[in-house]
Amino acid sequence: MKNKPSWLKVKLPTGEEYKKVRNIVSEHKLHTICESGNCPNMGECWGAGTATFMILGNICTRSCGFCAVKTGRPLAVDLEEPIRVANSVKLMNVKHCVITSVDRDDLKDGGSIIWTETVNKVREVSPGTTMETLIPDFKGDWDNLQRIIDVAPEIVSHNLETVRRLTKQVRIQAKYDRSLEVIKRLKDGGMRTKSGVMLGLGETEEEVIETMQDLTNAGCDILTLGQYLQPTPKHLAVQEFITPAQFAKYKGIGLKMGLRYVESGPLVRSSYHAEKHMF
Repeated sequence: MKNKPSWLKVKLPTGEEYKKVRNIVSEHKLHTICESGNCPNMGECWGAGTATFMILGNICTRSCGFCAVKTGRPLAVDLEEPIRVANSVKLMNVKHCVITSVDRDDLKDGGSIIWTETVNKVREVSPGTTMETLIPDFKGDWDNLQRIIDVAPEIVSHNLETVRRLTKQVRIQAKYDRSLEVIKRLKDGGMRTKSGVMLGLGETEEEVIETMQDLTNAGCDILTLGQYLQPTPKHLAVQEFITPAQFAKYKGIGLKMGLRYVESGPLVRSSYHAEKHMF
């Protein structure tokens, strides 16, 4: 595993607000992608009183080469999870809530029913809270995707993660064009759309620009670009550390293409500064 450059070093999480969020997550038996995904921004976000909730358990049915979330056979769906998430959102006094999930390819509905129930419960308990939902591709079952469109979260995100050439290596069970189709169908359904791409996996500048254009053509409004960091020696190795200057260049290119908002930087993750994307 390569040594990180200076611009990727972050402070250890501390502070009362950080402790408060950790206690709420623990007390309500919640999963967060912050912890499960080894996010480098956990200290900053939790210190500001925000967290990204991960529903449908913490075991994923897919085995992506970049992801630190556990892979295996998930536990049964927890029907009480939507109300627990909603109550925690209220306790944290969250103004803009980000929710994601593991992939549940073991379920006929892909987890979409729990998704809709969670969105509805958050609205019921905290009617003033806006939401971003970072959803899976539901294996291209568009009836399951339609459930998300029907409850209409303020932002719906689906991550492309990498360029076309590297998709099979990085996202073994996913398909590049299927993910673009998810974005297109969300946009056609009236959603404000968002996606994320990791850099440093061996992609070229030309491929990154092509990917941004593909997303723009599909109807993506918001894009996050961040540095891939290898979570364990078993995961894909970092091929390159992208400089802050290059991230700034990509941001400029994306905005000129017509993307409404581009969050681009080494430490950027899907939900980083998510509240700013409510333009």
